[in-house]
Amino acid sequence: MRVFFIVMSAIFALACSSGANGPSANVNSKPTAKATPLPVAGYEIVKSYPHDPQAFTQGLFFYDGFLYESTGLGKTNQSTLRKVEIETGKVVQKFDVPKPSFAEGIALLDGKIYQLTWQEGIARVFDAKDFTLIKEFPYQGEGWGLTTDGTHLFMTDHTHVMRVLSPETFKSIKMLAVMREDGKPLMNINELEFVKGEIWANVWHSEKPDVLGKPNHIARIEPQTGKLLGWINLAGISPEDQPAADARPGDPKQENVLNGIAYDAANDRIFVTGKNWKKLYEIKLKPAA
Repeated sequence: MRVFFIVMSAIFALACSSGANGPSANVNSKPTAKATPLPVAGYEIVKSYPHDPQAFTQGLFFYDGFLYESTGLGKTNQSTLRKVEIETGKVVQKFDVPKPSFAEGIALLDGKIYQLTWQEGIARVFDAKDFTLIKEFPYQGEGWGLTTDGTHLFMTDHTHVMRVLSPETFKSIKMLAVMREDGKPLMNINELEFVKGEIWANVWHSEKPDVLGKPNHIARIEPQTGKLLGWINLAGISPEDQPAADARPGDPKQENVLNGIAYDAANDRIFVTGKNWKKLYEIKLKPAA
């Protein structure tokens, strides 16, 4: 009987040591590594220019001395493709996108302008000289931002995934997942621009706590891998064009978010604007702190 008691006591002790109070094979007992902070660049305004306050900016790029802009809002017939004088904001050439298409991102490649639509699943291709419609491509999902590296197109669809597309077929070649430094998906990637070998991406409503909790932030992304390289903090830019921090739901400016990046590579100039903003800004980055 004594031997039985000793054996049972040993079994009971062993069970306790491997149970809820002991280390488990399925639980990582090592401390979780902290996210490595990424560089955050600031900005200074070099110059401001007039911008059409009725332009619901969805895409922007610079070419041969002009800005090319895509504007949205299909139901009210405000979706357009435009060629714009920088100094005056004057629209010198325009294509009215047929209703109910809601125009989105644009990119220039090999003399052709590619323009996405939001939920219609149609990409239109125009001659860059006269805006003649050349062809249309179907695609799955939503269309948000678009840019090019000179060979392929890069497209966003509101998720954390960027599609690398063939300009000849508009078919996906590969997908790039963009993750934040804390390991979470970087959602709401919107309007895109290729700048010095990187993709710069507006983050739609980055001020919202469930997105980033930081207003007017642009993500810098490595185009080969989708790796997040850093941030550009444009907080405080153009306050008269955006809702106040304590604005209530229904504020008429609630969608007036930063959503336009254009780069003049020949003169190393960066332009930014937003939806229904009255100004376009030429900016220069300040080094990350």
